[in-house]
Amino acid sequence: MPQIPEKIHELTVGQLSARSGAAVSALHFYEAKGLISSRRTSGNQRRYGRDALRRVAFVRAAQRVGIPLATIRGALAELPEERTPNREDWTRLSAAWRSELDERIKQLGRLRDHLSDCIGCGCLSLETCVLSNPDDVFGDRLTGSRLLPERPMS
Repeated sequence: MPQIPEKIHELTVGQLSARSGAAVSALHFYEAKGLISSRRTSGNQRRYGRDALRRVAFVRAAQRVGIPLATIRGALAELPEERTPNREDWTRLSAAWRSELDERIKQLGRLRDHLSDCIGCGCLSLETCVLSNPDDVFGDRLTGSRLLPERPMS
């Protein structure tokens, strides 16, 4: 991994890519989505502040656990502009996602525990299937293997 001397305060897109492990196209995408920012040189080249390394690491970690980009952007907007984010900043932001991740873990556990039932059955009945219809949400109103849009009664 290339080392960047401390006296260099800005990174080229290539340097940021090499240090963060993110493809240049991903960095351009993150910038277009407002997750990181750069300034342009007089030659119209992007230059990123060193804090972009931590921001990219945060984005990639959040994406790996399934956090939507809009949620990530909102969290990054809460970070200080005048300094590189620190451990306390990241802890505060990631704590807000704990309940969402706990719910996903619960859903994945339910999927794992009932997957063989579904494969054995094959019908995906909305009346009885714990995968398509957790907690029998639709069982009181509808039956069958497909959830059709409800039509207003005349």
